Amino acid sequence: MKYLSFDIEATGLHEDCLMIEFAMIPFDTQFLRLEDKLARSFYISCPSFEELSPNLDPWVREHNEKIIRKAHQDGLLMSEFKETLKKYLESPEIKEYFGNQKIVLFGKSMNAIDLPFMNRDLGWEFMRKYFHHRVMDFSSFCYGAMDLGLLPEGMDSGSRLMNFLGMGEVAHTALEDARNTAIMYFKVLEKFGKKNN
Repeated sequence: MKYLSFDIEATGLHEDCLMIEFAMIPFDTQFLRLEDKLARSFYISCPSFEELSPNLDPWVREHNEKIIRKAHQDGLLMSEFKETLKKYLESPEIKEYFGNQKIVLFGKSMNAIDLPFMNRDLGWEFMRKYFHHRVMDFSSFCYGAMDLGLLPEGMDSGSRLMNFLGMGEVAHTALEDARNTAIMYFKVLEKFGKKNN
């Protein structure tokens, strides 16, 4: 299978929070290979850190200040981001890679935050046009693997799973998280007996 691994960073996990960074990288499970040349990362415009700070959760205030400041200074307007993403998805390289098929999105815990934010900000029609209605949520996959006894309990957490797989700590930048989630999937597939072609 080919997937588009993606991740977002946001000003929080609440309904009215803002996407501030978006990154994606295609990958292929047949060859266990990331397509680095097709990776992209974007900052999305937001109000200043000072303006947002009073309403930010403490974790976001502590860990995402740099990203918020970068998004405020250099981020694309949402309309610009949407158009840039559209051009990427319609590019000959992406159409060739995915075989002109709707793209299956891959991410960690994306059903709770990432997809609702994307549906809200990019619109239902955009999402249905470019992305398959089925997705691969790695956290859900890990729940199933735990139920089957293939992973130990607690491996639904990205940080615990990265440590278990010997990958270090979660980066909390969109591109590194998108890459690392795909790499974790490769490692788990290899543990279950998948061989690199």
